[in-house]
Amino acid sequence: MKQYVILGNGVAAAHCIEGIRSVDKATPITVVSAENHPVYCRPLISYYLEDKADPARMNYRPEGFYRENGCTVLYGKTAKAIDPAQKTVILDDGESLPYTALCVATGSSPFVPPAEGLDSVEQKFTFLTLDDAAALKRAAKKQCHALIVGAGLIGLKCAEGLRPLVWDITVCDLANRVLSSILDNDCASRIQAQLEQHGVRFLLGDTVQRYEKNTAFMKSGKTVAFDLLVLAVGVRANTALVKACGGKTERGILVDERMQTSLPDIYAAGDCTQGTDASTGQQRVLAILPNAALQGRCAGINMAGGNAVFDNAIPMNAIGFFGLHALSAGSDCGGETYEENDEKHLKRLYCKDNRLTGFMLIGDTARAGIYTSLIREKTPLDSLDFERLKQTPTTTAFSKQERRHKFGGAV
Repeated sequence: MKQYVILGNGVAAAHCIEGIRSVDKATPITVVSAENHPVYCRPLISYYLEDKADPARMNYRPEGFYRENGCTVLYGKTAKAIDPAQKTVILDDGESLPYTALCVATGSSPFVPPAEGLDSVEQKFTFLTLDDAAALKRAAKKQCHALIVGAGLIGLKCAEGLRPLVWDITVCDLANRVLSSILDNDCASRIQAQLEQHGVRFLLGDTVQRYEKNTAFMKSGKTVAFDLLVLAVGVRANTALVKACGGKTERGILVDERMQTSLPDIYAAGDCTQGTDASTGQQRVLAILPNAALQGRCAGINMAGGNAVFDNAIPMNAIGFFGLHALSAGSDCGGETYEENDEKHLKRLYCKDNRLTGFMLIGDTARAGIYTSLIREKTPLDSLDFERLKQTPTTTAFSKQERRHKFGGAV
C-alpha cells in the first residue's frame, strides 16, 4: 500500500501535506513530530514570552488540519535511521515505518559552542522552540540578570521578549555588530540603538572564555554576573539522517529544484536543506519561513506524482524590535546602489545587470513585496518605471498588461 512519511512537523511539513493533497486526496500520510505540539509559527515564541501570543494563537493551521488531511501524527517521536533500500524509517522506539515517498523536514538545532565550565551553569537555555520559550519563561523573575550569548536574530528576539520579565539583559557576541550576517555597520547600529533605548546592554567583539556557575569570564577580561544564560549563537541544519544513509549533504541536505535529494523517493524541505540562491546563483542554506513553505509544497506535489519546481529561493529577513521594523531580501552583488537615509528610515536597493538583486529597508517596510517579486522573478528593470519604484513600491510602475498578469487585474 502507498504511504507518505514526513519527518518533522513545522511549516515545511504543513505545506508538504497540502502539496500532497493537491494531487493525491486519499493515500495515508504519517508525520513524525519530535515536539508534542501541532504545527505552530516559530517566530512568535518571543511574543509568547511577553504574553502577546498564547500557544493556541500561535498555531500555523486550524484545529482539525491533520484529521481533515488524512494524517496520522506521531507526537514525541524522532527518526533514528532511514533505509533507502527497504524504503523504511526506523523510529527511536524501534518502530519501522514503510514509505512510498519520504520528505525530510527536520529543520535545524541550536549550536552550543563548547566552553569551560558550561556544565556548572544551572539555569541555561536555548531559544528555538515553544518548549524552550516556556522553560525560559518559567525561570524568569523580575530580579534576574540575564546573559544572552549571540547577537543574531534568535538572540535579539529573545532579548526583546525577555526584557519585561527580568531586571536587566546583557548580550555578547564575537562579531563587532549585531545581526552581523544580515546587516552592515550602519544598519546594525540603528537596530542596536533601538534595543539599547529599551535597556538591553551589549558586549560586542567579545566572547565568553569560561563560566563559573553564575559568572561569565569574557575574553576582554570583563566579567558578567547572571542568573539566566541563553545560548543563541546560531543553528545547524539537521542533516545527519540523510548523510548516514548515503545522501549528499554539505551545510544542508542538497536538493534540486524539485526538492529531490540524491536518494530515490526521498525529498527534503525547510531549514535542513541547501539549495540555490536565485539572487546570486550560489548554493546556500536559506533557513527562513517563506522558503520553507514553498519548498514544502513543491516537495509534496512531487511526492504525489505531480510536477512542481521551486527555483527562485532568496534570502529574506523581516525583523522588528520594540516597534522598529527592518526588511531585507536578496543580496548586494556589487552593482549600483540607490539609497535614501534619514533619521526615520533607510532604504537601499541593489541593482546589477538590469535586475534588482536585493534591498534593505529600515523604518518604512510597506509594500516591500513588490521589490521581493522583482528579485524572485528577475524582472528586467527597463521593462517598468524603476525611477518611480525607487521612490515608492507601487503597482503603477508596471504596464497595464503586467499589472493584470501580476496583480489579478488591478490597473
